[in-house]
Amino acid sequence: MKKAAYFEKLDDKKVRCNLCPHHCIINPDELGICNVRKNVDGTLNSLVYGKPITQSTDPIEKKPLFHFYPGSKAFSIATVGCNMHCLHCQNADISQVTQGIFPKQEVAPERIVDAAKKSGSQSIAYTYTEPTIFYEYAIDIATLAHKEGLKNVFVTNGYIEQEPLKDIAPVLDAANIDLKGMTDDFYKKVCGAPLKPVLDSIKRYYDLGIWVEITTLIIPGYNDDSKMLSKIADFIADIDVEIPWHVTGFYPTYKLTDAPPTPVSTLEKAVEIGKKAGLQYIYQGNRRTGENTFCPECGKELITRSGFFVSKNLTDHGNCPHCHHPIAGVHVT
Repeated sequence: MKKAAYFEKLDDKKVRCNLCPHHCIINPDELGICNVRKNVDGTLNSLVYGKPITQSTDPIEKKPLFHFYPGSKAFSIATVGCNMHCLHCQNADISQVTQGIFPKQEVAPERIVDAAKKSGSQSIAYTYTEPTIFYEYAIDIATLAHKEGLKNVFVTNGYIEQEPLKDIAPVLDAANIDLKGMTDDFYKKVCGAPLKPVLDSIKRYYDLGIWVEITTLIIPGYNDDSKMLSKIADFIADIDVEIPWHVTGFYPTYKLTDAPPTPVSTLEKAVEIGKKAGLQYIYQGNRRTGENTFCPECGKELITRSGFFVSKNLTDHGNCPHCHHPIAGVHVT
């Protein structure tokens, strides 16, 4: 265990966690909604510090991050736990824990950074579950990683308070943030949390200078109507039309098995809605033809992707080689 950051002591040895917008009030010997932050005798502790449930090397495209060092590798880590309880969680076996599946062996931040360097990765990705809930571990790793020349990326639901986000921002280089829907009813019903803190967080990430990409998993009958998709696209465009939007297909899983897989036509509809909103980079997940990068000025194909791998990258130091239009993102120079 490690003493948690961002909490306040209350009467009767209760504590209030201020890491995420849930602001859980936790009684002694009880856990927060994430199931990994415990009140021990009036002090909040992280149960997952130094306890990664997985470590692997991935293409950065798997996050997905298409405009952040395209074609590079990311050393990916996660602990158990999450501060949302999405009915369609694809990693529910490690994110939705009730008692905690904690590895016995501890892995110090230095060992994570060393493993990332040995893997040939350019970045460390805090992913698979929700990095916010292992914040103390993540910020210690990220700080060391920056000193060693590595980048740091979050794959996140965006459910974090402003102060911890501001504090980690100097060592956080990019984030793919889920924007799962655009109504409070959808978020509360499907994700177990309200919408507004996520919208505020997305703006905050962007304002802090962190490279942002957005992912929306489109679920038939839940968030696939044109009005919902238009609201999402317009929200992104109002921040910056150069923010990439990844629209991905749903497959029945976990507790959400009543909806069918997402038709290709729905993904294509989302792309057209995004274009109408002015978004310059829209990608269809799990479709080869929908994952390539085109110059928004001249229309030429610049980055060709096969699955999670880049097979061709024609960008010239982040510019289109045909018309010299700058391609948004963080590129290898």
